[in-house]
Amino acid sequence: MTLNPMPETQVPWPGRDRLRITGVRSIVTAPEGVPLVVVRVDTNDPGLYGLGCATFTQRFHAVAATVERHVAPLLVGRHPADIEDIFRMIHFSSYWRSGPVTNNALSGVDQALWDIAGKRAGMPVYELLGGRVRAAADTYLHAGGATVDATLQQAQVLLAQGYRHVRLQVGSPGAGTYGAPATPGEYPGTPHPGGWDVHRYLRDTPDLFAQARAVLGPEPHLMHDVHSRLTVKQAVGLVRRLEEYRLFFLEDPIAPEFYDRLGEVRAAAPMPIAAGEQVASVADAARLVTGGGVDLLRLHISSIGGLSPARKLVALCELHGVGTAWHSPADVSPVGAAANVALDVTSAAFVIQEGHEYSSAVHAVFPGTLTPRDGYLFPSDAPGWGIDLDEPEAAKYPPVEHLHERWSAQVRQLDGGIVAP
Repeated sequence: MTLNPMPETQVPWPGRDRLRITGVRSIVTAPEGVPLVVVRVDTNDPGLYGLGCATFTQRFHAVAATVERHVAPLLVGRHPADIEDIFRMIHFSSYWRSGPVTNNALSGVDQALWDIAGKRAGMPVYELLGGRVRAAADTYLHAGGATVDATLQQAQVLLAQGYRHVRLQVGSPGAGTYGAPATPGEYPGTPHPGGWDVHRYLRDTPDLFAQARAVLGPEPHLMHDVHSRLTVKQAVGLVRRLEEYRLFFLEDPIAPEFYDRLGEVRAAAPMPIAAGEQVASVADAARLVTGGGVDLLRLHISSIGGLSPARKLVALCELHGVGTAWHSPADVSPVGAAANVALDVTSAAFVIQEGHEYSSAVHAVFPGTLTPRDGYLFPSDAPGWGIDLDEPEAAKYPPVEHLHERWSAQVRQLDGGIVAP
């Protein structure tokens, strides 16, 4: 798409040189089946461009359209060094601000501008943020089997690979289980036989961790993701039943609609509470930190607008004694994963990083993709993020629509009532 500059949006001060943004576009690819959205910002300096993660995998079409139809025309002719002003301009330009679609589009631009800044300086982004306070980011992966035995076998493999932290999930009857395959057998005689039974979940989860400690021993750091499915009372009951198993953290015990009561769960919980991946507002994320709702702030950083707002929240976390544990499963692009690690290694607030071992197809699409070593993620020392995008390779993996919707529409109680997926 050919873009013309919008003179009325140009900044009211001259750039110190003639470098300018010449184009902004989105690339959507799915080398592992999960749609990833990346924004590319080009400049009039041949070969100088930046990449940013804008992955809202469930609504990738909307993000791509926002980038190309609304955001890109604002940026042509701007100097790529004006990151903060460009961030604020995009943020306020939609009038109704925030939300995951607009924020992911904003994140793609924001991270791409930081990438350009690093390339211009000949420095990795983490050096632009003040340099390292640690060598690497300790990382956890997921173990999720249809049965407890299958889950623990996966966990043992990860521990043997050098990981010290593992998230455990186990399957249950029906289609509604999260983080693990469903086990055979459903619920005959109910309105929704393939449903999810919260009472079974509350019974089975403590048993999972009892067996995990018996098999894995006291040393590994174990976590669990509730995935926002419990009431406050149910969550309080669960954290008390899990106390003896010494979880490293419990994730998303209640839905974000009820985060004003998250402090009640945290007060009752003997383990740290991690939450925030569904937050799409910097102000809401800040309230989690200042309001005592979380021990670990766990954001999908592209959903709050990218690196610029995330680094401000990192400073807030440091001041309030809250840790960070950024969201980064398969639906974060390698560019977004690199941004997470840059924050991890430059902040005293860092506690743990969610990881994902990308397939060879992802490495081919995104040269420079970070690979864990002995359970740690090390930042690239290349200028910018150190991640590139092979567009012909990316085109081999077009996204499939409605993957998440097909599953989430079936996450229901036994009586047929919808459950937060």
